[in-house]
Amino acid sequence: MAEIVLGIGTSHSPILILQGEEWIHRSRDDRRNKSLYTHDGRKLSYDELVSERGEPYLNESDPALFPRQARQAELALDRLEAILVEARPDIILVIGDDQDELFGFDNMPSFAVFTGEEIVMKEMPLPHPRLTWTDKTFWAGYGMDMPHRFPGAPALARDMVKGLIRQGVDVAVSDSVPDPSRRAFGHAYGFIYQRLMKRLRVPMLPVLLNTYFPPNNPTSGRCFQIGTAMAHALAASPIDARVAVIASGGLSHFLCEEAFDRKVIQAIKAHDFGTLTQIPQEALCSGTSETRNWITLAGAIAHLRCTYDEYIPVYRTPAGTGIGLAFAAWA
Repeated sequence: MAEIVLGIGTSHSPILILQGEEWIHRSRDDRRNKSLYTHDGRKLSYDELVSERGEPYLNESDPALFPRQARQAELALDRLEAILVEARPDIILVIGDDQDELFGFDNMPSFAVFTGEEIVMKEMPLPHPRLTWTDKTFWAGYGMDMPHRFPGAPALARDMVKGLIRQGVDVAVSDSVPDPSRRAFGHAYGFIYQRLMKRLRVPMLPVLLNTYFPPNNPTSGRCFQIGTAMAHALAASPIDARVAVIASGGLSHFLCEEAFDRKVIQAIKAHDFGTLTQIPQEALCSGTSETRNWITLAGAIAHLRCTYDEYIPVYRTPAGTGIGLAFAAWA
């Protein structure tokens, strides 16, 4: 059978590719952002956010703090990379969110599994319409500087799909990337390749959630159910493989909601699945929607124990925009 031996959760924010001194780029982006979603699902511009909340994070958003936070995050990623290498997985299953990369608005499944032989990365055209400060070197951190090709895990992926269907989980499948110039894999998967798998080139099994784009975002309860069903489907496979499951993305952004993030992490650590499955849809908008990847992970690794976690609340502006950087491992 395929056995899940390791779980990892990691943020994949652009600031994890930048030097701390460069985080100011994202602070400027935040101030121009007109789609800042509050925890109750309302959408505000930065000026509207300041009018409503004021600027309570003046000290916490001092750019002088960014280099230290960047070093802390880098050490956390080093720790996760070492844990992953030490676990010696045969296959790495990555739960990620596709953001108009492999799937477009003309075809947006709620939940999909890639069953193809080869994972092809999307080359990001420049200049980027929103991240105007990015260049090819930046996108290389996501493997999106060219159509990189990596091995998939088609046999186990097909077994998992069959097992999911048997459990009543209707799953979409994709088995190829026919035109990488148009549609290909994006940042959630490229970040894992480039940052955590540098010394571990093993096949990847991509799971793609539509976390971002309404109306067919899975609920928190459904995400947990899917994760549990994935674990059962893998265990039922005749393929003998050690599997590491990685949730790529999160936690709260583009508003840093520290209390929410810590509640999610603690719930996964404590196997408090009631809390995880009751998170409302309106709390999972925009970037914070990637929390769904962690909830799905929680369903898959209920038999594992948390061995490491690190949380870094990053406030990029006095109004509290930023991200909750989170890193954790279960074994």
